[in-house]
Amino acid sequence: MANISLFILSLLASLLLVLAVPLPNNVELNKRDYWGQGTWFNVGEGACGDWNQNSDSIVAISSDIYGDGGSCNQWVEVTNTQTGASAWGQIRDECPSCDSGSLDMSPGLFQKLGDLSTGVLQIQWNFS
Repeated sequence: MANISLFILSLLASLLLVLAVPLPNNVELNKRDYWGQGTWFNVGEGACGDWNQNSDSIVAISSDIYGDGGSCNQWVEVTNTQTGASAWGQIRDECPSCDSGSLDMSPGLFQKLGDLSTGVLQIQWNFS
């Protein structure tokens, strides 16, 4: 019985140590708003290594922010600044031609914010 109690106590102490570890520096990046252009592209296998479909809510971020892929699978909220329409997209790709505040989106996500025929939207976005 004492061994079980000691084991549980050790397990809880280890859990508390893990929870006390400081957050990585890039968390500050997640708290800011970005402003730029939103465009759309036909998705496939993204830089994060996953296959996506055009109907998925997929985002490709600039190479500046993509870095080593640490933002893969994070969610961002994107807003069309002209209409106020907002939608959520998941980072699954890199956009080498995008400025740091701009996003390339799957057709499925872009259509939640505007018409594909417009091609480019003025957007604001942030990490969730």
